[in-house]
Amino acid sequence: MAGQQPPEALLLLEDGTALRGEAFGARGTAFGEVVFNTALSGYQEVLTDPSYHRQLVAMTYPHQGNYGVNADDAESSRVQVAGFIVREASRVASNHRATGTLQDYLAASGAVGISEVDTRMLTRHLRSAGAMRAAVSTEVLDADALAERVLDAPAMEGAELASEVSTPQPYDWPAAGAGPPRLRVVAYDFGIKRNILRRLAAHGCALRVVPARTPAEDVLALQPDGVFLSNGPGDPAPVRHAVAAIRRLLAERVPTFGICLGHQLLGLAVGAKTYKLGFGHRGTNQPVRNEERRAVEITSHNHGFAVDPDSIPDDGEFGRVSQSHVNLNDGVNEGLRCHDVPAFSVQYHPEAAPGPHDARYLFEQFVALMGGS
Repeated sequence: MAGQQPPEALLLLEDGTALRGEAFGARGTAFGEVVFNTALSGYQEVLTDPSYHRQLVAMTYPHQGNYGVNADDAESSRVQVAGFIVREASRVASNHRATGTLQDYLAASGAVGISEVDTRMLTRHLRSAGAMRAAVSTEVLDADALAERVLDAPAMEGAELASEVSTPQPYDWPAAGAGPPRLRVVAYDFGIKRNILRRLAAHGCALRVVPARTPAEDVLALQPDGVFLSNGPGDPAPVRHAVAAIRRLLAERVPTFGICLGHQLLGLAVGAKTYKLGFGHRGTNQPVRNEERRAVEITSHNHGFAVDPDSIPDDGEFGRVSQSHVNLNDGVNEGLRCHDVPAFSVQYHPEAAPGPHDARYLFEQFVALMGGS
């Protein structure tokens, strides 16, 4: 009924921090790692990004939902976040593209949310204490009772989540425009975003998207011009099946480009190590310096793990590898360049959905690496 007070909801962190607010979206209880995103817009792309699988996402911008949702802005086939945390949820959607409201979108997808909480306080706390396990519930409103269940929830470290969000079967994504495609690319789906596929297709690539556990032999049998390693959720270290496949592809000198989790997996394949960041990078305004071009890019991010720059091999099994990009906020590695095999990667999201377009040139570099013009 109009004007009816929404039910109460509880956000509880594993360190005992409790925030009470209003139920928003579906009713129920959701567990995951609580993180924050600093983007001013793009909430639908965030909600549907598979890299947020098993995470409770808090948006730092206070007002969410004002322009509604639509079928075109989704980055996957469903809402991927475990739960959604906002300061204020818009009661109406006002945009010519909108086909529904954020509230109804979450409710229909089964995603539990909470509004009317102090997201500024929450963000400051996570920046100090780090991302951690948490729960959002509209059912269990007793903090002590919910705390026991939060502590039983799995942690993000050691979690192999790429297989949980990957496509179960291969599928094709055609190149854009008329005429035959210029290049054939096999894209590993570790949690791929649709706008990555759109950007590759816009550069004349016909794509065969394959499951995360696809052996390298099956990819080589397709005789692709190149291989793309997608973004995805979880800890890269336990995704050993992908690391083994990438090593084989590098040995065969197949042109390879990785983004986000794909970047971390390439790092592991060439002999580097990965580690968990305190609270990660999630937003659309991270300054990154391209060490090769000596230029600064404003970039879109979503990651909680990173490649250790001190572990990048100068002369490993696959030759020399260098750090191609670095985060100007905290010095975190943001890119790799292999000099003796045709491979490179970046930690951030050049497809930028949402976000700036400073780094779209990377798709052109991939095309050039494959021999395209």
